Amino acid sequence: MITSLRFGRVDGMAGQTMAEKILARHAGKARVEPGQIVDAAVDVALSHEMLGSRVFPHLEEAGVDRLWDPSRVVVALDHWAPAPTVEAATIHQRVRESVRRYGIHHLYEVGEGICHQVLAEHGHLRPGELLVGTDSHTTTSGAFGVFATGIGATDMAVVLATGRLWFRVPESTRIEISGRLADKVMSKDISLAVLGQLGGGGGEYRSIEFLGEDVYRLSLDARMTLTNMAAECGAKAALIPPDAQVEEYVRTRTTVPFASVKPDPDATYAQTLRVDVTKLAPQVALPPLPTKVVPIGMAAGTRIDQAFLGSCTNGRLEDLRVAAAIVKGRRAAIGVRFLVIPASREVYRNALQEGLIKILVDAGATIGPPTCGPCFGGHCGVLGPKEVCISTTNRNFRGRMGSPDAQVYLASPATVAASALTGHITDPRQGG
Repeated sequence: MITSLRFGRVDGMAGQTMAEKILARHAGKARVEPGQIVDAAVDVALSHEMLGSRVFPHLEEAGVDRLWDPSRVVVALDHWAPAPTVEAATIHQRVRESVRRYGIHHLYEVGEGICHQVLAEHGHLRPGELLVGTDSHTTTSGAFGVFATGIGATDMAVVLATGRLWFRVPESTRIEISGRLADKVMSKDISLAVLGQLGGGGGEYRSIEFLGEDVYRLSLDARMTLTNMAAECGAKAALIPPDAQVEEYVRTRTTVPFASVKPDPDATYAQTLRVDVTKLAPQVALPPLPTKVVPIGMAAGTRIDQAFLGSCTNGRLEDLRVAAAIVKGRRAAIGVRFLVIPASREVYRNALQEGLIKILVDAGATIGPPTCGPCFGGHCGVLGPKEVCISTTNRNFRGRMGSPDAQVYLASPATVAASALTGHITDPRQGG
């Protein structure tokens, strides 16, 4: 059950949200208020293929020959990976040349993984920091208590040259998670239910903060799904206050010191959603919008041609474990292409060691190298006219995965795996 409340700011001296605290810290101010424009110092700058195709041309045009801090720049080749066309290969060449030219310390090559997953695994996420990236799903990093937001190419050029960027302090939406998920219901189902409630613009230029003791029942993998999908309602950032699990994970990945930030108890929010997940059913987003969400019973039985498990939303180890448990000893339906793409080389390696890849392959899955893959619609898993895919990705816009006449339904890894077995959208609680 989801209930919604709206609150206005009571006075200028109310407590501060996570977003306000982090932006204030990075702007060198004691406090900031929603709507205020601040000039803030950036901790980490992330880019992918856009670096070579759009960002560096701006730097070159401006005559910038030195970056503000090459050690704080992270680049990942993940969208067209491996390069499927000469054009893509040329862009990759430009990225590599620019990385060498500017002395950038962190280049994650083709096959290392999707940028948002790589950031976490390689120690670039630290609670309380400010991160910007040339990808709308940069919000994913908020699962680690980072104010992380997507920016465009010109803004990224400014960041790379100066280490700073202006921000309008966002209002914040509070989402209180309570209850325990039923078997085969996942955090993706929470995300979809929230999106169905908020709509496409319900979080526009807001920071969404996921709060409540029960949010900490979710694994780090599951929390990343929540913050990733927040981008689909227009959120500027999405944050979960870091707990001991997050801090321990971060310390195993980096030696850089950090200072976690949590919201004040009396922080004022523009809106509060209370989400009781106890009786939540699996959810499905109908084409062509991630916010066109219904309980699975309203979509069950829809024939599919393809089932895709992967992406920066749901290509993590927990997702592969859930899918493997469902398909073990069974086989994908005749006529269904079952595609599985781990989010990173580390996820792939761990899935191999656990035997998950064998289970999935034996079930008829085709395993791809770590990449954005079909989600981006650039080079693999492309859909033909009238084809139907059920996918763990975050977007199902018309033409997103290929033909504008194809249809994409969004669902959890459990639902995708169960549907791959039957050849139609299937409630994973019913055994596939």
